[in-house]
Amino acid sequence: MDLALWIAAGLLAVVAVTGGVTKMFIPTEKLAVVRGGGWTADAGVGFVKTLGVLEFLAAAGLVLPAVLGIAPVLVPVTAACWILLMVGAMITHGRRGEFALAGLNLVYLAVAAFIAWGRFGTWSFTG
Repeated sequence: MDLALWIAAGLLAVVAVTGGVTKMFIPTEKLAVVRGGGWTADAGVGFVKTLGVLEFLAAAGLVLPAVLGIAPVLVPVTAACWILLMVGAMITHGRRGEFALAGLNLVYLAVAAFIAWGRFGTWSFTG
């Protein structure tokens, strides 16, 4: 189970870093015309960039604390925060009628819930 949690955290970190870098470095005008990025046309540039930074930090928080052995409790805390972020993403995509994207966000939410459940529970780094 420990290996499954590591794999889940690694995969979710890749998703987070990809989304974060995209939001931080691609202009919102270009994001707005890409499938799934239409919501950025209705959001301020600062908001989109802030979400990108948060996603980038989430990628680090899902892996680095455990790898470095510094405050590994941050891994499940980050996973719980990712759940909240995905709820917001699901609401946003749902309101726009982008139900396939909301479903993808639900998958990411489930992976984060698995990580939080495992790392807060039996397979925590402190136990």
